[in-house]
Amino acid sequence: MEATSKRESWNKGKLVGQKPPLKLKDIWAIRIHLQNRHAVRDLAMFNLAIDSKLRGCDLVSLRVRDVTHGNQILSRTMVVQRKTQRPVQFELTEPTRLAVAAWLEMAHLRGDQYLFPSRVVSSPHVSTRQYARIVHHWIEAAGLDSSAYGTHSMRRTKATLIYKRTKNLRAVQILLGHTKLESTVRYLGIEVDDALEISEQTEI
Repeated sequence: MEATSKRESWNKGKLVGQKPPLKLKDIWAIRIHLQNRHAVRDLAMFNLAIDSKLRGCDLVSLRVRDVTHGNQILSRTMVVQRKTQRPVQFELTEPTRLAVAAWLEMAHLRGDQYLFPSRVVSSPHVSTRQYARIVHHWIEAAGLDSSAYGTHSMRRTKATLIYKRTKNLRAVQILLGHTKLESTVRYLGIEVDDALEISEQTEI
C-alpha cells in the first residue's frame, strides 16, 4: 500500500517526461516570424505539425498526395501511423492549406514525392533529427527556452487546446490515434480520476 501511495503522489498533477504544448500566443509568434522571414517551407511544416497532431516520424514521411487531390489541397485527410499502424484523420485549416499551397508552388513537387524533401542527398525527406532541430529554431523564435520543448510539443499543442476548450477526452483520443483512453490521459497530463469522470459524462 505504501509503495502504491508513493507512486501516485510522485506522478500526481505532473507532466512527467512530457514536453509542454505551445500556447496560442507562441503559435502566432512563430507564424509571424516565419512569414516575415518568407520561410515558405517552414510555415507549411509548422502549420501542418499543429493541425495534424502527428508524431515527427509521420509528419516528415508525408507525401504530396497525402494532402492533395489533383491541384486542390485537402481540408481533411488520413494517414497510417508508423508506430501503431493505425489510421488517423486530421484537418487542414485554411491557413495550413494556403501555406502548403505556397510551398508546393515554390517547390514544384509531384504527387508521389515527399512533401518535405531533404536537402541531404542520402535522405529522401527531412529526417526526424532535422525536424527536431527545426522545431528548436521555431521555439527560440518565439522567445522560449528551446530545451524545454520538442517535437512532441507540436503534437500536443492542438490536442491540449481542444481538450481545454471542450473537455472532450474521447474526441482528443480519436484525434491523436490512441487506442486506450489512459494513453490520452497521460499524454495530456490530466489526472486519471478527473479524466474518468469526464469520460463518464461524455455520451458517445
